Amino acid sequence: METKNEILLHGVAASPGIVMGKAYLFTKHIPRIEEKQITAEDIPAEMERLLHAIVRSEKELQKILQLTEQKIGSAKAKIFEAQIMILSDAVLLTAIKKRIQKDLKNAEWIVNQEISKYQQMMLKSPDEYMRERAHDVEDVKNRIIRNIQQERLISRFDQQAVVISEILTPADTVLFSRNEVLAYATDMGGTTSHAALLSRSLKIPSVVGLKDVTKHVETGDTVIVDGYAGNIYVHPTRETIKRSNQRKREHRDLDLKLGEIRQLEAQTLDGKNIHLSGNIEFSEEIDYINKQGAHGIGLYRTEGLYLREESYPSEEEQFAEYKVIVQKAKPHKVVMRTLDIGGDKVVAHTHDEENPFLGWRGIRILLDKPDLFKTQLRAMLRASAFGNVWIMLPMISGVKEIRRSKEIIDEVKSDLRKENISFDEQIKIGVMIEVPSAAVIAADIAQEVDFMSIGTNDLIQYLIAVDRGNEIVSSLYQEFHPAVIKTIQHIIKAGHQHNISVSMCGEMAGDPVATLLLLGLGLDEFSVTPIILPEIKKIIRSVDFKETEEIARRVLEMKTENDIEEFLRVNLHAMVPELLLE
Repeated sequence: METKNEILLHGVAASPGIVMGKAYLFTKHIPRIEEKQITAEDIPAEMERLLHAIVRSEKELQKILQLTEQKIGSAKAKIFEAQIMILSDAVLLTAIKKRIQKDLKNAEWIVNQEISKYQQMMLKSPDEYMRERAHDVEDVKNRIIRNIQQERLISRFDQQAVVISEILTPADTVLFSRNEVLAYATDMGGTTSHAALLSRSLKIPSVVGLKDVTKHVETGDTVIVDGYAGNIYVHPTRETIKRSNQRKREHRDLDLKLGEIRQLEAQTLDGKNIHLSGNIEFSEEIDYINKQGAHGIGLYRTEGLYLREESYPSEEEQFAEYKVIVQKAKPHKVVMRTLDIGGDKVVAHTHDEENPFLGWRGIRILLDKPDLFKTQLRAMLRASAFGNVWIMLPMISGVKEIRRSKEIIDEVKSDLRKENISFDEQIKIGVMIEVPSAAVIAADIAQEVDFMSIGTNDLIQYLIAVDRGNEIVSSLYQEFHPAVIKTIQHIIKAGHQHNISVSMCGEMAGDPVATLLLLGLGLDEFSVTPIILPEIKKIIRSVDFKETEEIARRVLEMKTENDIEEFLRVNLHAMVPELLLE
């Protein structure tokens, strides 16, 4: 029998755990859509096909919704409520019906065209969160088309398996969990996808963004999925199996140790307290973030509320959501970032931006559409009466935008006072520093606000001129580039000179290798994804602040990112040897 060579593929760790098992290659059925001309007499029959498919699709999603509620609770099931809402969207359904009548084309052709418009707008967004939502919309579209064509969907297999696929929708993730799923591994997807969120909740290890795992794996192949390192081994050798089992034991031991410190303070050995908070996108995540030992929320992305439905959420809808989060986070703070998505979502079909990364997004939209801004601010200010709310403005490039935003906030406060509606009169207003121009004038900005938060994801892209979503240049995206580190130092210094706190809410804050450096540079607060929080706390509690200052001083003298990263890894391993560095 031929022995196959081991293949190692590297992707993005989306849900922790290490498992070995037989692969099940799930080839997602994409409906074949042919354009067909119909006659006026065929219109009633096409309408019947369409409505039957909508009804059937809703029944399927209701079943998945119930299954999700049983497995992981009603909070996570809201993902499917959003998909059901798309099916009952009167504007979308009317547009589809009108086009069938006007164009005299078959139902599935028109459904594909109409829903694809929304999907394409989302895919063009510079925001990863928006791009991931496009996959949810595609799932609804394909479900309707499949039901128009009356095709069956297979989501069962007979034995324990590692599911390998190009991409998994939230529905796939939940339906497959009825079987004995050991792990998930996909070509596409990111950590913010709903499928990744659900696999974490279901405690199923998963690695996404593997690019071509489906080309290297066949059903029945032995694979190891490492949801810590983001690796998958196909045809693993005995040595790899042995090493993976050892890593599994080490991670189990480390998780037990981290569990012991979850609720302790993030304090260095020489007594410096660091604020350690979490990033969330959905109100459903707040319970998990509290269990992980976060002291509040350093970044609440409010976009989820706007993407659940086609129309803007009302003030009351926003207030209800914000109030839940604020009350659950008490006594800790919730930093609410105002709407930060591309203009394509806010005003559909108006124009096609050549470069949305440098286009109409974030604060630029809100200042151009003050009514949209004021509605959100009213909801945030009203929620501040129930806990500790801080408001953060995204995509700020200069002082002028801050001053105009503060004027609008003052107008909203004045209106609320006239209406005798309570809010926190001392509410803190801060900004995201993610545009290089804002970083350069950080000292001027610090005099205008109560706090600053460094958004490294965009800042690094803009600073080094690298689109990390572009595979040709993504390797140039370097968080340890000397220019990035000197810029972070400059921002922190500027904040401290004017007595305001500086936090970081980008991915770099959740990178254990960067922790010693950021501590030494004087960062006041780390806001990280909940899953990594105990690990960052462990590092902070294991080191002397004075030693990290010396590490930062030496890093600032280094000239290349490779030297910096190697130096930080060596020091981290020496200071926190029990940590498992990937």
